[in-house]
Amino acid sequence: MYRFSEIGNVSLDFCILMNKIIILPKEISQKIAAGEVIERPFSVVKELVENSMDADASEVAIELLQGGKKLISVTDNGQGMSREDSLVCFQRHSTSKIFKEDDLNQIATLGFRGEALPSISAVSRVVLKTCEKKEEKGTLVEREGEKLVRVSDIAFPQGTGVEVRDLFFNLPARKKFLRSDKSELSQIVKFLTQIALAYPGVRFSLTHGNRVVFNYPSVRGLRERIFQIYGKSLLENLIEVNHEEHERRLYGYASCPPSGRRDRSRQIFFVNKRSVKDKILQAALNQAYRGFLEKDHFAEAFLFLSIPYTEVDVNVHPAKAEVRFKDSRPIFLLVHRSVEQSVLKQMGIKQIYPSQHEEKASYRIEEKSLSPLFKYTGESRVEVEDLFTPFGREEKAYPRVLGQYLDTYIVASDDEGILIIDQHNAHERVLFEKYDETDQEKRWPRKLTLLPVLFELSSSQVLSFENNRPLLEEAGFRVENMGGKSFVLKEYPDIFKEEEAKEIFLSLIEEIKEERIKDKKKKLLATLACKTAVKAGEPLSFEKMNYLVEELFKTSNSSLCPHGRPIMIKIDRREIEKGVGR
Repeated sequence: MYRFSEIGNVSLDFCILMNKIIILPKEISQKIAAGEVIERPFSVVKELVENSMDADASEVAIELLQGGKKLISVTDNGQGMSREDSLVCFQRHSTSKIFKEDDLNQIATLGFRGEALPSISAVSRVVLKTCEKKEEKGTLVEREGEKLVRVSDIAFPQGTGVEVRDLFFNLPARKKFLRSDKSELSQIVKFLTQIALAYPGVRFSLTHGNRVVFNYPSVRGLRERIFQIYGKSLLENLIEVNHEEHERRLYGYASCPPSGRRDRSRQIFFVNKRSVKDKILQAALNQAYRGFLEKDHFAEAFLFLSIPYTEVDVNVHPAKAEVRFKDSRPIFLLVHRSVEQSVLKQMGIKQIYPSQHEEKASYRIEEKSLSPLFKYTGESRVEVEDLFTPFGREEKAYPRVLGQYLDTYIVASDDEGILIIDQHNAHERVLFEKYDETDQEKRWPRKLTLLPVLFELSSSQVLSFENNRPLLEEAGFRVENMGGKSFVLKEYPDIFKEEEAKEIFLSLIEEIKEERIKDKKKKLLATLACKTAVKAGEPLSFEKMNYLVEELFKTSNSSLCPHGRPIMIKIDRREIEKGVGR
């Protein structure tokens, strides 16, 4: 067995010959995206589970206590490690995945930084148990912070188990900034759901305390995994996407029009099986569905992009949550073309020539008109026409409406210049303050569904619903569990139509599941306001525009919408006069 000081002096070539895990030379480690690896329990779970995937595990079991703050245990049946490797892996910049600088340009694994276990052990109490297939006995390594407590032989099956206890026990300042157990658990469930989608052939199980959160046995493919996680109702509204060109392939499933959601929370992308957030991929997807979905609805998608490793740089973000494409244009076109062709095929349209834009548009589903808008009066619901009726106006000087631009912006003027007002953001602010007043008075009118509205929730959605049930009920939603992942909507806020209430509810539990407790009520009210506000692209009469502008300037903040977006920009009179040389 090597002492750490001895291993640190061994040449790179010698380490490659002797062990799977090596210490990166300084000239390579400095080129890896730096950053603090361990921020919260989710960070630990992510690093350990990704290591299990890189070790070719077919079973991964995760156990948590107190949202992972007290205990995180990840056990797999992967390749395991030798005695020497189990010691070297706790050193900074130790890795089994990079041996030379060129390897950074063609990363084929989920993890590679070589800082996971050193960073984890530095802020917790860690017990590592591991055994290689060829070994007759396993190894136990116990560490407390930077201190090595013991190393011993143990009986252990092939694979690796890591127990992480008392996260940040030696950093109380960091520990107090951790969120609630439920919030931390929610983040972990979200990550595990994504990696389970990427590896359907692997069995994943998650236990929190005495509760089994989920247990997903291995299945044959992505379709079966989606069924496991999200249920039959979602699967029935998906179409297959599978297109390949120039060594690039896009495959997976996406919404079958006109099915969609009111948010983008279920647009999940993978690049070479790595879950990523990428604006290029999201824009390509949403543009491909333009005209196929109802207004303000977004496609659900589980899409996997497989491209040569040299065409993507995963070393641009410390947590490897973002990537950079060598050339984003062909990637955009591949995603857009693949999804659009799958949708057209589903609709029975074999081919649309690029030049036939008008004919192409005529095949598409006509967009449905927006549902009526409502406001609260504290007693009953009022239709959109009443919302903009100039009733009971105060005698006060408000900006004068000049007209509407692009059916999206209200153009108004006052003594100081020209105002360009975003009609949706402005209406959000007006409704948010009305809803906030109504909420404080506890007068949220609600309606009973005429027939049971049934739906299924994923594991992360169930957690969000359970954590936020009182808040959702206070807002007017009464939802009951029918067993397993099946739920039924029985009451909903009177501001919505019954056919849109379920989608609004699903959108809300996605919106508020990660918010801090003190922000959740405001977040919910802001989301309700957003869903009921007048939309961009809708023509408004002068009467409605005038009323909206007046109501906006009565609010407590006419500059920002409840989500923090600017409501208007102002062109100063002096700027205008200077521009025309007056």
